[in-house]
Amino acid sequence: MTASTDLGAALRELIEVSVTTTTPAGEVAAAAELVRQATARLAVSRRSAAVLPALDDPSVGRRVFNPVVGIGNAIAPPLLVRRDGDGVTAEVTLGVAYEGPPSYVHGGMSALFMDQLLGSAAGAAGLWGMTAHLELDYRGPLPLETPLVLRAWVDSNEGRKSVIAGTIALAAEPDRPLVEARGIFVMPRPEKVQAYFGAITDAAGKHTPPRRPGDATSVQWS
Repeated sequence: MTASTDLGAALRELIEVSVTTTTPAGEVAAAAELVRQATARLAVSRRSAAVLPALDDPSVGRRVFNPVVGIGNAIAPPLLVRRDGDGVTAEVTLGVAYEGPPSYVHGGMSALFMDQLLGSAAGAAGLWGMTAHLELDYRGPLPLETPLVLRAWVDSNEGRKSVIAGTIALAAEPDRPLVEARGIFVMPRPEKVQAYFGAITDAAGKHTPPRRPGDATSVQWS
């Protein structure tokens, strides 16, 4: 796993530098060619989307290439989610690669992170489900390069449906939410699970559908 997580970290740094560099165009072009060479080297062997990565272990919630918590995914900050009382918490500092309005986090990123964290809260409570509805209220902009704290908890549960709530705030002011989220997560019926995930296999070719809380929510515990 070390090689993949090292690559993820290196690419994460590259993405941030690529949107902040002020080096001359010639240097940027030379760097682009080096990146293309590295891409060609890695592209000689690839898995299909229906095959889980060999590094993943859905039974314990390890999703190495998840776009929010995956330590091997360059577009993930990544968030490190931990249990906190009746819910889950994560801290993160976002760089310029996540910018929307100048110097602030893109609102779509807030939605992505909240969807993940709300799903993590559901999984932590044993209420695995898929997102059926997600709504956000933006109370104020989230500044870049500033520590943020994300929280989520189960608001209610009835049968296969769970309502999960969450917030994003400055780590220095955790009780003053700048983003508030509410999501409805529904556990699919068996026939839906088969329809959605019937073709999914692990790296050894074994059929591996989601089967327990955390499988589809990529919970990563500290």
